[in-house]
Amino acid sequence: MNPESMSIFSPQLAARFDALVQKYPVKRSALIPMLLYAQDEIGYLSDAVIAEVANRIGITELEVRNVATYYSMLRFKPAGKYNIQVCTNISCMLRGAYEVFERFQEELGIGEKGTTPDGVFSLEEVECIGACCWAPAIQINYEFHDELSPDHVPGILSGYRGKARAEGSH
Repeated sequence: MNPESMSIFSPQLAARFDALVQKYPVKRSALIPMLLYAQDEIGYLSDAVIAEVANRIGITELEVRNVATYYSMLRFKPAGKYNIQVCTNISCMLRGAYEVFERFQEELGIGEKGTTPDGVFSLEEVECIGACCWAPAIQINYEFHDELSPDHVPGILSGYRGKARAEGSH
């Protein structure tokens, strides 16, 4: 596929990819940013995303998959509109992260890597998100919430449900 021809990405993202591969002396260096941007737009790394990214960089689909599977923030199946990532690394774990994670599971009725039936929330346990001083912490899409207790969970979920309703989804 010629990158200028049919693309599964928006024209804006396709242009961003074209600029990225020009920025680096070795096109492959653009792989991780491209995968992250693609995931933000499409929602996950579908077979079509992997194929187009591989073609744009000039590497095989297997090479893209080999890199992508290493990074826990990249996913190969759709997540909810709001992807809740609960850090359970040492600082967060010592300050109650597992209790926070359990409360999210109870409130949402889903387990690890699950997605609510309405597609609004997904939940996953992750390694360090870099908020150790404010543990326990979570990240929802690109927003951080820190110094949490299980009692904070219903309010957090309510806020995001309100956003989803305001944006016209579920």
